[in-house]
Amino acid sequence: MTLSLRARLLLWLILPLAAFVVVTALLSYDSASSTATVVQDALLLSSARTIGEDIDWVEGRLNADVPPAALEIFESPYQDQVFYKIVSAGKQLLGGNPDLALPSQESAQPIFYDSTLDGHNVRVVAYTRQLYDSGKVEPVTVVVGKTQGSRRAMLEQLWRPHFLRECLMLALVAALVPLGLTVELRPLMKLKNDVTDREPMQIEPMRAEGLPWELRPIVDAINQCIAQLKVHTARQRQFIADAAHQLRTPLTLLDTQIQYATLCKHRDLEVAAALDGMRRSTQKMTDMTNQLLLLAQAEAAPSRAHTRVDLSAVVAAVLEELVLAAHRRGIDLGAEFADDVHVEGNANLLHALVANLIDNAIRYTQDGGHVTARCTRQDDGAVLQVVDNGPGIPAEARAHAFERFYRGATQVAGTGLGLSIVREIAQLHGGTVALGHGEDNKGLVVTVRMPAWRS
Repeated sequence: MTLSLRARLLLWLILPLAAFVVVTALLSYDSASSTATVVQDALLLSSARTIGEDIDWVEGRLNADVPPAALEIFESPYQDQVFYKIVSAGKQLLGGNPDLALPSQESAQPIFYDSTLDGHNVRVVAYTRQLYDSGKVEPVTVVVGKTQGSRRAMLEQLWRPHFLRECLMLALVAALVPLGLTVELRPLMKLKNDVTDREPMQIEPMRAEGLPWELRPIVDAINQCIAQLKVHTARQRQFIADAAHQLRTPLTLLDTQIQYATLCKHRDLEVAAALDGMRRSTQKMTDMTNQLLLLAQAEAAPSRAHTRVDLSAVVAAVLEELVLAAHRRGIDLGAEFADDVHVEGNANLLHALVANLIDNAIRYTQDGGHVTARCTRQDDGAVLQVVDNGPGIPAEARAHAFERFYRGATQVAGTGLGLSIVREIAQLHGGTVALGHGEDNKGLVVTVRMPAWRS
C-alpha cells in the first residue's frame, strides 16, 4: 500500500524525533544515575567519616562509640536500611554488623563498591583512619552501607520528568504536524482541484499566484504541457474544419452533376441505378461532412458564452425548418412550450442541438407517426424533451448511443454523429442528456437538462 505524501512527511519527521527522544532519554538516564550515585556516595562517605571521628583509645584499647547523627543523615521516606561495620587492622570487630562485606582490596582512599546483605542490594563505602597512641599507629576501617530505595527515588525524580517532557513534545509534534501539513498542503490540494475541475476542452494556462515557490515549477511544467496541447488541439480542430469545409464544395458539385445525369433519359437501367446509388452516397458524405464541421465547432466553442437564449424560440425555429420533411412522411410534428425558458449559451450551437434531436426523431419514426418537442422549466433548470413513437433504442444499446459513428439502425440513412453532437453541446452548456422510453414502453424520449438563465 502506498502511503500518502502527508503520511510520508510525518514519518520522516517523527522517526528522527523518536530516535532523538530515545537517545536523549538514555543519556538523561545515565546522567541521572551518575548524579544519584554521587549524592549517595557523598552521604555514605560523610557518615563513615562521622563514625570514624568518634573512634578513640580508651585505656589502651580502641573504643567505637557511633553517634546517632552519623546514621540520621540517611533518614528518608523510602525506609532505607543502613548498615555499618568497624574493624581494626587485625580484623577485630569493634562494632556494627559482622556480615557486611569488606572491600576486596585495601586503600588509603575511600573505596565505593556494591554488595548484598540479607537479600538487599547495598551501596558500601570503606573508609580507613589512622589512630595514634603513645607512638603506636592502628589503622581502623569504617564500612557503611545503605539500601538503594532513596537512590532509585532520586533517579526517577531526576530522569522521569525529563523523559515525560520529551514524550509530550513528541506527542505534540505528532498531533500538530498533520495539522500543519494539512494547512501547508492546501495550495497543493487547490492545484489538484484546479486541474481536476477543468472541463475536457479547457486548455487555458494555470495561475501560479499565491502558490509556494516549490509548486511554481510544477505549474510551469503543467502550463507548458497545456500550451503544447492547445497548439495540437487547435491544429487538429482547424484541420477538421478546413477538411470539412473543403469537402463541402466538391461534394455539392458532385451531387449537382449526379442529379443532372439522373434527369437525363437513359435507356440503360443499370446506369440509372448506379447514379441513384451515387447520389445517396454523396448525400451521406455531405451530411457527415456537415456533422463533422458542426462537431468541430462545438468542441472549439468557448466553455461559457454569456448570452441569453430563448430555448422555446430556438425550438420553434427548428420546427419551421423541418416541418416539410415531417409532412412528406405524414409525421405529426408538434410542440409544447412553457413561458420564460431561457438559458445561457450559444444560440447557433443550441439550434444545432435541437435540430439534431428533431431530425433524428423524424428519420427513425415510421410514416404516419408523431414527434413532439417539449420545452419546460423545472426549478432552476430548463428541460428540453423530444418524444416520438418510433422503434426507440433498446435499453442495452443506450450506453453506446452517444458514441461517435454508432448507429443502432442501419436501414435509416444517418451519420452516427447526431447524439454525439447533442451531448457535446449539452455538456458545453453545463447540461446532461438522458435517453428513455415513451408511453407504453414505445418510442424514444430524449431529455436535455441545462441550467436556466440567471440574471
